[in-house]
Order: sequence, then C-alpha cells, then structure tokens
Amino acid sequence: MAVIRIYILAIVFILSSFKLTEDKPLTIWLIGDSTMAQKPTNKFPEHGWGMPFANYFNHAVQVKNKAKNGRSTRTFLQENLWQPIVDSLQEGDYVFIQFGHNDESQKHPDRYTSPEDYRINLLEFINETKAKKATPILLTPVSRRYFDKEGKIKQTHLLYSDVVRVLAKEQNVMVIDLDEKSRNLYQQFGDEDSKLLFLDFPSGLHPNYPEGAKDGTHFNEYGARRIAELVLQEIKKQQIGLTTYIVK
Repeated sequence: MAVIRIYILAIVFILSSFKLTEDKPLTIWLIGDSTMAQKPTNKFPEHGWGMPFANYFNHAVQVKNKAKNGRSTRTFLQENLWQPIVDSLQEGDYVFIQFGHNDESQKHPDRYTSPEDYRINLLEFINETKAKKATPILLTPVSRRYFDKEGKIKQTHLLYSDVVRVLAKEQNVMVIDLDEKSRNLYQQFGDEDSKLLFLDFPSGLHPNYPEGAKDGTHFNEYGARRIAELVLQEIKKQQIGLTTYIVK
C-alpha cells in the first residue's frame, strides 16, 4: 500500500507541474517612449498605443507596458529601466522595442542619442533578450503627423528608422515598420482628418486641457487603437507567434 501511495502522489505532483506550466501566462514586454506608454488619467485623452494593445490578447498573455515618456534608448538604459526587465524575462517571452522620437531630438541633449549609439543600444536590448531565450521584436518609431503643402505626409524618422531596418536584417530579428505603416494610415485620413487620431482639439472640450491641444506626436484613444491595430496586423502577417492569442 505504501508503494501505491507513493506512486499516486508522484503522479499527482507531475500533473500539478504540468498544470502550473500550462497556466503560466506568456509575457509581452513593451519598451519605448511616450507614443507607447501608459498614461495617467489626468493626461487623458492622451493614450500610448501600448494601452489598447494589451486588450487584444486572451488570458494566456499578459502585456507589461514599461515604456516611459521622454525616454531614448540611452536614458532607458542609464536610468536602469531595462535591467529589471532583463532580470524578469522568461523563456518564451517577447520584447517589443520602439524608440527613436527622443533619440533623434538634438534640441534635448539630455536624451539625444546619435544614430551610431542608437544602434549599439538597440543591439544591447536584442542580445540580452535573446540571452534569456526570449524574442526581441524591433519597431521603427511611429511617425509624427506632418504634412507638406501638397497634402503629402512627411517622413519624420528616416535616419533612425533605417538604423532599425538594417539592424533587424543583420541580427535576423523580426521588425515591424511602424514608421511606414503609420504614415500610410495618416495619408489615408488626409491632412485635416488625421488630426482625429491625435491630441488635437480646441479649447473647452476636455477638462484636462482647458486651452485645448495641438499635438502631432501623441495619440488620443482612437489614434492609439488604430496604431495598435497596425502592430497586430503585422503580428498576423509575419506569423510572429502570438497570432493564436489575439482575440479581437
């Protein structure tokens, strides 16, 4: 009887281990800048695209949005925002990496990062993610909303987006060209109607912005959702490995 009891307990332990493994959620980590980041309610209707993105996955996935306003690749590393993520990475996790807005901002030397250092920093994210047997996904920086006089959307991140594209190819890393995809989206809306995607409205419409807002970089809830949908479309198109978890 003692032998049978030990055998039964062993079976129960093994089955419990399988159940724990099965129930453990896959984690998608988001690192980047304000265009991706979570926003406090006193900044609404501003939304980073990472906010609605988290709602498109089933219970088997948890999205941890670690993007921060005003961060470049350099400051994200210097402020020790990356190391705690590395320490928490598990095999099978994904890390979505989208920087560029602040890296290219030469008028802000506290955050500016040269294209050469931008590449080095992205490579650090890639290598440390791979070392933990997780999957890095590079994204070109989402475009700003700038149109020329002829109503054609301008390229606003050409140099830094090219760094991402080339690095992804060199390192055999998947890349989502969010710069190009977002520019195409804005062009479909046109100069005037594309304002509907952004924090762009007159005074008196929202208590958080009594003077109104005119921002061609940061999204409202609708704009953030449309950008998140672009990312999801690319996940499906490239068969990145998360498609079966998408519910909307």
